[in-house]
Amino acid sequence: MGLTVSQFDVIATLGNTSGLSCRDIGHKTLMVKGTLTGVLDRLEKKGLIHRAAHPTDKRSTLVQLSAAGETLFHQVFPSHLAYLEPVFKGVGEETLTSLPSQLRLLRLALEGDKTTP
Repeated sequence: MGLTVSQFDVIATLGNTSGLSCRDIGHKTLMVKGTLTGVLDRLEKKGLIHRAAHPTDKRSTLVQLSAAGETLFHQVFPSHLAYLEPVFKGVGEETLTSLPSQLRLLRLALEGDKTTP
């Protein structure tokens, strides 16, 4: 589909949302600010996203999928899910159900440990 892994990650993160701040996108994709800025610049150049002033936080920018970005999201995301389906089947329902809470605990543990570089 002509996207890098990072570009796909942003498109998938923005899909089915009304837009997210750069900070939220960075948090969800685990991209640092400099990397995310470059990815957003290239997506904007391709006409897949647009940036606007955040309606409630004047210090922030709201990033949204453009109409072309929405169309692309609806093309690539189902294919991506189909690609992952065999992996999910091999993992098991119980593991998949508990995974979000386990990952949340891991994130909290990592965020709480400020002594590790």
